[in-house]
Amino acid sequence: MTDTTFLGTPIPLIQAPMAGAQDARLAIAVGQAGGLGSLPAAMLDTASLERELRRLQAAGCPYNVNFFVHSPPAPDAAREARWMQALAPYYREFGLDPAHAPSGASRQPFSHEAAEVLEAFSPPVVSFHFGLPAPDLLARVKRMGSRVLSSATTVREALWLQDQGADAVIAQGLEAGGHRGHFLDKDVALQAGTALLLPSIVAALDIPVIAAGGIADAQGVRAAIARGASAVQVGTAFLLCDEARTSATHRAALQDLQAPTALTNIFTGGLARGIVNRVMREQGPVSQTAPPFPLATAGIGPLRAHAEATGVGDFSPLWSGTNRSGCRAAPAAEVVRALARGFDSV
Repeated sequence: MTDTTFLGTPIPLIQAPMAGAQDARLAIAVGQAGGLGSLPAAMLDTASLERELRRLQAAGCPYNVNFFVHSPPAPDAAREARWMQALAPYYREFGLDPAHAPSGASRQPFSHEAAEVLEAFSPPVVSFHFGLPAPDLLARVKRMGSRVLSSATTVREALWLQDQGADAVIAQGLEAGGHRGHFLDKDVALQAGTALLLPSIVAALDIPVIAAGGIADAQGVRAAIARGASAVQVGTAFLLCDEARTSATHRAALQDLQAPTALTNIFTGGLARGIVNRVMREQGPVSQTAPPFPLATAGIGPLRAHAEATGVGDFSPLWSGTNRSGCRAAPAAEVVRALARGFDSV
């Protein structure tokens, strides 16, 4: 039997945090429907984080706050110059001046400043991507009484997370949309789809395991629970919801169920799964020229903004898992109810 109290919610379902496509509104809608809504915080400054946490706290239901814990790379002027040279034809096509492109990181790792904001709210759940924060930061989160989750893409990563104090592990299969959560095993050849990864991690760990990747409907939920998952995490199926902030170009791409996805580093420098578009085809989905995560974002940002202004997603990160069959333009509560049917026989 699945422990439906595991996440403090009636339904052991997590809405995956999706930076750029949502804010607290989607998380609240999922929470009010019985699941665990998530707030992506990697792109929020402390003032924005506090504002969104106030909205979540006022809603009165459990929620998850998600942070990245990557190590910011040292700037490399030569590599940045090669990246801008690769993008130069597009800048010329659009009549843009590459000298005006921004610099710096678009996503910040979890910090003591963010922890200080969190301490005023003590979120029920705090999750991390790319491992766990430094021990002193992790200890601050634990003292809040928050349950700590993090993503693993291999059994080795899952065991590391358990040893370092995670309360549960998210088994992120290769089908998952958005950024890969890998931090020890960055070679995707070492990673597997959810059907293989999930039972391997379940067998290796003594803590709960959450299935993620390719789960879009009740059938997928049932399969994950049958393979030993204590809960499931779903992202792509929520991207068309009324409460999501998904752009019009992204929404249109998601509705083409035949459009292929690929892992790419073009948009941020980190491997992430999205729907294949022009820049992925022309540059190759994985570029050896792109600066490391998250520095690639700066160069491609002006191209994305220019194209999106004309309704084109050729330079946009159209994050999506491999299975979009569960996407629906409807209130998030409907998506929660559809997924929850997968727990009915548990």
